[in-house]
Amino acid sequence: MQAMPSAPAGAPYARVKQHLKQGLASGRWPPGALMPSEAELVASFGVSRMTVNRALRELQTEGLVLRTQGVGTFAAPLHPVSSTLTIHDLHDEIVARGHHHQARVQLQQQEPAVAALAAQLGVAEGAAVFHTLIVHLDNGVPLQCEDRYVNPAAAPGYLQADFVQVTPTQYLFQHTALWRAQYSIEAARPTAQEARLLGVDADAPCLVVVRRTFSSERPITIARLVHPGSRYVLHGDFQP
Repeated sequence: MQAMPSAPAGAPYARVKQHLKQGLASGRWPPGALMPSEAELVASFGVSRMTVNRALRELQTEGLVLRTQGVGTFAAPLHPVSSTLTIHDLHDEIVARGHHHQARVQLQQQEPAVAALAAQLGVAEGAAVFHTLIVHLDNGVPLQCEDRYVNPAAAPGYLQADFVQVTPTQYLFQHTALWRAQYSIEAARPTAQEARLLGVDADAPCLVVVRRTFSSERPITIARLVHPGSRYVLHGDFQP
């Protein structure tokens, strides 16, 4: 996915885009709502139609709006998170292969947030956060070690969930309104704990995905997902 070049903060189209983006984030235009027309935006901001069109086009590229020619611009649904990123649940991936998914919950508790974690989740240092550590198995073979922290304000009932029956991803899909996500993917060695839980050597190459998700109001969760490189392939699909 190619990053879009940033625009000067005072650029006319950037002002239009930021106005609309803030309205979407605040819930002024809920999913499916009809947004201001190009003509209305031209009149409101005193800019050209080409300027407005660029702002709307970038919002559409980011998956925040849907545009229908001759009809108008609409606030995009919350799922998938954007037009270029869909968050998949490992349980669904395993079941789609005709295999059996099993979860072993290693940890499910409330903890005080250290400074770095607090900054990631948008809470005060020392504030309570929810922490789960779960190993996911495919036909009895460990496939993923999921180390996840959750902002209690986003999902207050998180620790009461039965994560043997429902995955954290499934739970958060059902109980939060995902707005956007950030992620990084790298090849790395597991920690000593991850190697033990996954049943791999300490120097075994792993695929590590770190993912943060957000509602329109706050960060929801940050998760470190570790997969043995010999057992997992990251698949994608793109259709123009």
